[in-house]
Amino acid sequence: MNSLFTLPEASTHAVTVDHIFELLMVLSGATVVLVFGLILLFAVRYRRGSPAKRGPMPEFLSREFEIGWTVATLLTFAFLFWWASSADLSSLTVPAGALEIHVVAKQWMWKTQHPNGAREINALHVPLDRPVHLLMSSQDVIHSFFVPAFRVKKDVVPGRDTDIWFQASKSGTFPLLCAEYCGTNHSMMRGTVVVMRQDDYAQWLTRQPEGDDLAHEGAKLFVAQGCSGCHAVSSSVHAPRLAGLYGRAVQLADGRTVTADDAYIRDSILQPKRDIVAGFEPIMPSFKGLLDDGEIQSLTAYIRSLGEETPHD
Repeated sequence: MNSLFTLPEASTHAVTVDHIFELLMVLSGATVVLVFGLILLFAVRYRRGSPAKRGPMPEFLSREFEIGWTVATLLTFAFLFWWASSADLSSLTVPAGALEIHVVAKQWMWKTQHPNGAREINALHVPLDRPVHLLMSSQDVIHSFFVPAFRVKKDVVPGRDTDIWFQASKSGTFPLLCAEYCGTNHSMMRGTVVVMRQDDYAQWLTRQPEGDDLAHEGAKLFVAQGCSGCHAVSSSVHAPRLAGLYGRAVQLADGRTVTADDAYIRDSILQPKRDIVAGFEPIMPSFKGLLDDGEIQSLTAYIRSLGEETPHD
């Protein structure tokens, strides 16, 4: 099915967005017709020299008309606000079992990595009728991940992890664009999203050269960057243990409590003295400038993979 402007509705989110937009267009068009129709009517009826009766409206009629128009406008606005905000809020909650794909933006390309380690550049293969959760970061400037057919757009900001999810409802190949000016070749930062039936997607994955998945890459980085010297179970350094950390509440030295999510792990790597864990000294060095966003994603995936392990004392 296509929208008002002939773009395909290729995701579950697109249908809701189009319905809201079409209702806004109808209401806006009706308002324009009503206002200009009344202007034309009054201009003709009350033109100079016409015999139309002039004078103030009866007070009762004037008051009721004013109240009715104001209440109708208020209720219409409240309904539109509820509908649009509920659609936006529902898009923030990622469904359970969503396929997690990592996306890194850089001038001027999109790099994607699937759970089995398969990588793509300026292309993204996804299964039909299954939620897909994109975890995104930028290596240089602000980009914006935009798939018009899905009606999804999300800024990808350097120094910050962002995410978005969608569920494709139509198979085919759809344009992937950058919707934020990101430099001289911004218009060339294009790609494609290929939606395949789930069994075709599974077969496509098996044909791709498999690298290490992000968690395994993160495990290698964890050792190569010397993280294991302090955070490993066998380490003699008094540092927080990472097994079971992800998603847990962390008590900080200043009395605050934070959740160990992606943003917290990123900040702990780049700004380790910002949130000091209670009972520990601020001895960890900053890795800012030593790790790129892709490597931080890998380390985060590794720490997340330790979430089901039993923490060691």
